[in-house]
Amino acid sequence: MLSEKPIKIEKVGKKFTDREILRLAIIAELDAVSLYEQLAAATENESLREVLLDVAKEEKTHMGEFHTLLLREDKEQVEELQRGKEEVEEELGI
Repeated sequence: MLSEKPIKIEKVGKKFTDREILRLAIIAELDAVSLYEQLAAATENESLREVLLDVAKEEKTHMGEFHTLLLREDKEQVEELQRGKEEVEEELGI
């Protein structure tokens, strides 16, 4: 899990700082989703499972917020996401 920043933000060029901040935020949200869903799967307490899954869903929303901002900051990311989608669709024949 992400308990400390894996990179030194201050060493990233100013042009890319916000992109890296957003990527770190996305990583943190993905870690949180994974943790909460794993904990939900491990418990037999239905109330606890329900709350954990609800919190995981909220983290997915946060991830979407950060992803939206990242796509505004990094146009190359937009293009590569589209390229990845097209490759998967071609591979799957859809």
